[in-house]
Amino acid sequence: MLNQFSRTELMLGSNAMKKLSESRVAVFGIGGVGGYTVEALSRSGIGSLDLIDNDTVSITNINRQIYALLDTVGQYKTDVAEKRIMQINPECHVRKYTTFYTPETSSEFDFSQYDYIVDAIDTVSGKIELAVKSQESGTPIISSMGAGNKLDPTMFEVADIYKTSVCPLARVMRYELKKRGVKRLKTVYSKEQPFIPDTENYEEKCKKRIPSSNAFVPSVAGLIIAGEVIKDLTAEWR
Repeated sequence: MLNQFSRTELMLGSNAMKKLSESRVAVFGIGGVGGYTVEALSRSGIGSLDLIDNDTVSITNINRQIYALLDTVGQYKTDVAEKRIMQINPECHVRKYTTFYTPETSSEFDFSQYDYIVDAIDTVSGKIELAVKSQESGTPIISSMGAGNKLDPTMFEVADIYKTSVCPLARVMRYELKKRGVKRLKTVYSKEQPFIPDTENYEEKCKKRIPSSNAFVPSVAGLIIAGEVIKDLTAEWR
């Protein structure tokens, strides 16, 4: 019988689709990058999604975040995401956490329960903690490096953190993870030199919202991440 995943099943096969339906993926950060990751994962038949983000939709999110619309401004991103997922796959089990992920809040999560972890958060300390917890639990993880201040979506690459270059965030992560004994970390990163925003005469209260961003770079990073998750989860069946 045809369903919303029939076209994906033609490509991956029934065994892979069963694997996806039985998989639980945690997405930490569902903004410009993570929102598109969640969208693609839900449309690929992932059976269980944990959404971790304490933020509400802002008017300045509308230029790049899939859950940001004029009528969702002020709502928790996790709530908006859950509603959209249910319109795609009502059988998906969604767990929501309006939590700002930090080393101090990491104890709220049992990483051994996940089949895959997506790191789409912004803070270095949180990203490091996710990498450490992933290694401790043996759970696969993919981490998004900097997507802000970038203009060329074709510059993204998938690589281990220790093989990255140019990206300032990746450089910091390499240094910190090496100190902590993290052996590897799959990343999506860009070698594009960051664009320097012009904040002259920019409204003072919005200056804190830099780095600049757009509709076509974070979304591409998020979709690449989703593709890597799906490929890794179904590798046995392809």
